[in-house]
Amino acid sequence: MKQDEAAGALEDELVFIHPLKYSLKKKYQCVFEGIAKHGDSTLLNSIYTDLYITQGCSEQINTEHEVRQIEVASRHQESQEIQVECKKLFEAPEQDKEIRTVMTKGVAGIGKSISVQKFILDWAEGKENLDINCIFPLPFRELNLKEKETRSLTDLISQFFPETKILNLTRSNKFKVLFILDGLDECRLPLNFEGNEMWRDVSSPTSLDVLLTNLIKGNLLPSALIWITTRPAAASKIPPDCIDRVTEVRGFNDAQKEEYFNKRFTDKNQAREIIDHIKKSKSLFIMCHIPVFCWISATVLQNIFEEKINEMKNNQADDGSKTLQQSNTEDTPKTLTQMYTHFLRFQIQQSRRKYDGEYTPDVSWDKHAILSLGKLAFHELERNNLIFYDSDLEACGIDMYRASVYSGMCTQIFKEEKGIIFGTMYCFVHLSIQEFIAALYAHLFLDTNNKSVFVHESTEQENKNETMFDLLKTAVDKALESDNGHLDLFLRFLLGLSLQSNRLLLRGLLKKENGIDQSKKAVVQYIKQKLEDNLSPERSINLFYCLNELNDQSLVKEIQTHLREGSLSSADLSPAQWSALAFVLLTSEEEMEEFDLQKFKKSDECLIRLSALIKTSKRALLRNCGLTEESCSALATVLRSNSNLKELDISNNNLQDSGVKKLQDGLENTNCTLEKLILSDCSITEEGYKALASALKSNPSHLIELDLTGNDPGQSGLKELNDLLQDQNCQLKTLRFLGPDADETCQYVRGIVGKNPLLMRELNLSEHELGDTRVNQISALLLDKHCKLNTLQLSYCSITEEGYKALAAALRSNPSHLIELDLTGNDPGQSGVKELNDLLQDQNYQLKTLRLSNCSITEEGYKVLASALRSNPSHLIELDLTGNDPGQSGVKELDDLLQDRNCQLKTLSWINTVNSTHSSEYFVHYYYTFKVS
Repeated sequence: MKQDEAAGALEDELVFIHPLKYSLKKKYQCVFEGIAKHGDSTLLNSIYTDLYITQGCSEQINTEHEVRQIEVASRHQESQEIQVECKKLFEAPEQDKEIRTVMTKGVAGIGKSISVQKFILDWAEGKENLDINCIFPLPFRELNLKEKETRSLTDLISQFFPETKILNLTRSNKFKVLFILDGLDECRLPLNFEGNEMWRDVSSPTSLDVLLTNLIKGNLLPSALIWITTRPAAASKIPPDCIDRVTEVRGFNDAQKEEYFNKRFTDKNQAREIIDHIKKSKSLFIMCHIPVFCWISATVLQNIFEEKINEMKNNQADDGSKTLQQSNTEDTPKTLTQMYTHFLRFQIQQSRRKYDGEYTPDVSWDKHAILSLGKLAFHELERNNLIFYDSDLEACGIDMYRASVYSGMCTQIFKEEKGIIFGTMYCFVHLSIQEFIAALYAHLFLDTNNKSVFVHESTEQENKNETMFDLLKTAVDKALESDNGHLDLFLRFLLGLSLQSNRLLLRGLLKKENGIDQSKKAVVQYIKQKLEDNLSPERSINLFYCLNELNDQSLVKEIQTHLREGSLSSADLSPAQWSALAFVLLTSEEEMEEFDLQKFKKSDECLIRLSALIKTSKRALLRNCGLTEESCSALATVLRSNSNLKELDISNNNLQDSGVKKLQDGLENTNCTLEKLILSDCSITEEGYKALASALKSNPSHLIELDLTGNDPGQSGLKELNDLLQDQNCQLKTLRFLGPDADETCQYVRGIVGKNPLLMRELNLSEHELGDTRVNQISALLLDKHCKLNTLQLSYCSITEEGYKALAAALRSNPSHLIELDLTGNDPGQSGVKELNDLLQDQNYQLKTLRLSNCSITEEGYKVLASALRSNPSHLIELDLTGNDPGQSGVKELDDLLQDRNCQLKTLSWINTVNSTHSSEYFVHYYYTFKVS
């Protein structure tokens, strides 16, 4: 009865839910592609295309320019990533873990806000997440307007959502609430997590900053769910320990790009032609990972397509059935600058058609409006601001009335948004559009003032007239000085707008520049000169994208010719040619799964020049390439980045401890997801082991195989490894560190028995004359309660019956860990085979792989083994018996075994090389039964 009363009371308390759902559905059911307050809306559910969302790590902060992140991400192998459905953000992958706070990262325009919109709409329509009672979306861009206010959390919610005035948050533990804080990158609050006071009272007023930090930390409403979205560079504003799960919106994968265009156009032939055109330009197709760029491309190419069809009809050249590819495509965009120039031109034409009622091929530019918006775009880009308020516009000389005019003229370039209750915000629909308008402003400023936007009034150059080349040269220098590449895309646009062909599209806005061809030649030469400097791979690659915007591909074509003709001599490459080679390989259609330095040039210089390729590869093979600690710095940079690298083989290089210490910086970074690291024979001593162990203790969750053979760890080095392996977070499954000396190895084994030994996963003593005496020492290790050996390789070690007996006894005493045993080339005799038989019948024995090739096993031995495997058939999946003589009865025993339905063998190697007559007689029947089983 009391439960029913409580449920009834809760229902009465939450009567506002239906009005709240209705309000949110009304707000979020429509989408305006790039348009905030003008134009025709579209139902979200009719055009929504699923986005590719992956699970990420809580400290993965990337400060590189976002377009480069997209260019790198487009080469990642999706199969290696954990995909997450947006509707299941708060469902824990592990049963015993609760997820309270989720952070979703993604570059500008990648689809974070549309994911939020879809999540809210599905809830409001009663389709998903029905266990959530209330959803409160609080965009940071609106919270910014209340920065100086003092309110309680209850008052804040009721102000944003008037329907909830009767909500009693003190009873929030009785129902499920989700706060969505969209756009952390737009937040202008300090978010002082360390300095703010602890706040638990939902009814008492305090500053908005105190409310938000305590809500995220869980001091305020600890039962509430929190979802934060942000661009990657702003993610560090939230302490990692406040976040339970991080996901990343990766935009569209290649299949989703095509799905988007097919949904966008009812004419499927038109959709196919547009997709085909975009695929011809690698940079355009890569950018289509961003949904907003898909929309820009669709807008531009559809308009060009229709203009060409109308032009052909008007000229009666044909019946209009020509395709976009068949018609004159000189004006069809092939670069980013061309695409954005067409986009701006088309939007102005559309606004004139809207206000004047007529369409004209020429554009009547409002130069004052473009200059004002450009000034805002340029100066806010320098400050890394995406969202602007009235004060920002006033600082650029834009009055509020004209701001409305601008957003009316250019609804799909600059947009105005009203907050839920009050307050107005402005922004460009995407960061790349802001960068384009900023670049256009730089050209307009030069036209008007004969000065560069980079020259401050107080400098000595105040009265000096500057040329186009001066502007472009300074911009190149500024972009190269940037640590995070924040001017890279701006520079591409700036250079592209210097071309006469692009300026013709902007006639009436930009002046016809005299000597523009000379300026282009001069800046191309300047860029090539810069490419000869010791630039980082990222800076070099962006300069090649810049050359592409300038329609200069001479270096690229030169390298492509060498590659086709096989005449590439890496020893003679200049720095610029190295960069060209990296650019060509990075932008090629063929994905590079494996980077093998031996195919290029075995040197530090080559590795450093081509390190961008390593970042996009899955495996890097650098064995025996004469590398030093200099390469380790470049490799650490790769490991720190959000790279695709899973396997790194850098063995047989003189790295020494100093090199490992430089690698440490990359290995301990949480962006590093390396799974296999081979450092054998690299002259590493105790100090190197210490650095390596420290790095792996800081970031222990990925590495599963480590090879350190041929180095000298000393006693302290071994202790470091021992401590590492006993860390409960360490995932290492294979560790190799013992050298080839049998005496040294056996001495080490004797020394650790009974003394909490190093938790070795693998011991390889193959091809050493151990004999039965030393095998007894190995058996003592196997008997040790601390031993967790997974793999034991003892091939060709002169082991006889006594040795087999000792090994079998040890494994019966501690049977649960060993999964692979290799005894190839040893002679067990009849009693040794009998010992194996007893061992294999033990139900506790977990062995999966057993190699007994060339062990002089005869028919009787085969019979014994087959009998044992029929008694305990559930574990062994690989058995190697090659080089033995089974005789006819032995083959029949194997045949009968394979037909046993409980037999789990997947690999059986047994063809007799001693006497193939018996083998061939039964081969066909065996093969058939093996396949069936």
